[in-house]
Amino acid sequence: MEYIGWAWLIIIAACVIIEASTMGLTTIWFAIGALVAWFIHLTGLGLHVQIVVFLIVSIACLVLTRPIAVKKLNVGKNKTNLDSLIGETAKVETTINNFNNVGYVNLRGQIWSARSIDDEVIEKDEPVVVKEIKGVKLIVKRK
Repeated sequence: MEYIGWAWLIIIAACVIIEASTMGLTTIWFAIGALVAWFIHLTGLGLHVQIVVFLIVSIACLVLTRPIAVKKLNVGKNKTNLDSLIGETAKVETTINNFNNVGYVNLRGQIWSARSIDDEVIEKDEPVVVKEIKGVKLIVKRK
């Protein structure tokens, strides 16, 4: 049964390699479970105990820590070109007036619908800074 120890080490290595290539934060928890099971193997406890410990530790790590890790590491969130617009300076093409639902800005040679962040009226030709994007409208603030 000495091969069982090697099997746990192979599982650890495989899970780490898969995690490194996918960055999905899924298989790393099974690598941790296999590591704990390997330590249980070293104590001399039976295969059934090792498998149960592997499953309990892996599932507990997956359920309890993955959501926190995903949130902290922003896994799965792909930045788009739109994200690069935030913080950019644009020029007001037509007066921005949230109450009348009008206003356009020119940003990087493209015309965008725009609304002011604090409902202030911003006149034509004034510079503004993009603070966020909601749908297809830039939310801007006077520079």
